[in-house]
Amino acid sequence: MPTPAEAPYGPLPVGTGRQVWARRPADEAESRALASPLRLRMLRLALHEPRTNKELAEALGLHPASALHHVRTLVDTGFLAEQEPRRGRRGSRERPYLASGKSFYVDTGTLGAGQQPGEQDLLLETFLQEVATLPPGRLDSTRLGFRLGPEALADVRRRLADLLEEVAAMPSDPDGQPWSLYLALHPEPGGVPSPHDDEQP
Repeated sequence: MPTPAEAPYGPLPVGTGRQVWARRPADEAESRALASPLRLRMLRLALHEPRTNKELAEALGLHPASALHHVRTLVDTGFLAEQEPRRGRRGSRERPYLASGKSFYVDTGTLGAGQQPGEQDLLLETFLQEVATLPPGRLDSTRLGFRLGPEALADVRRRLADLLEEVAAMPSDPDGQPWSLYLALHPEPGGVPSPHDDEQP
């Protein structure tokens, strides 16, 4: 098992300022930065190729000045990394940004923690906003109901987490098609509550 110092997930993104790949709890500023579907969508847009503030604003239907506030928040907390300036189409100097990958390794706990009754989970809201723009038939989704004891459920949680870690560690293919995966695990509404329902592995 590699130690965090060995950077088991490959080279760190240029400009992140981080020394190792390792999961750790998010600090207050990091938690606030990720508490926005808009900023989470910005990170996804800049995950595979650098995007300027203008490009992010256009993709999200924002005014560039409004987008810049969110971009600066993500840069200040290390979720977006500034790249080398480039020349724009009209010869102007542009500053592109690339997602650092940090958000996957920072544990924010339950992003929906503290939400009021009736409010939508943050990651679910972000997911719904993103898939709303997909052409019909492009969302591959499935559901599965099951009934397990605490130990078996903990094993399922661990195996799902291991799979996500494995996919995240795969080398990015520059010629590959970008994909996203949303995963939700929840107790059935109206089911008999178990004293172990809220336990984490």
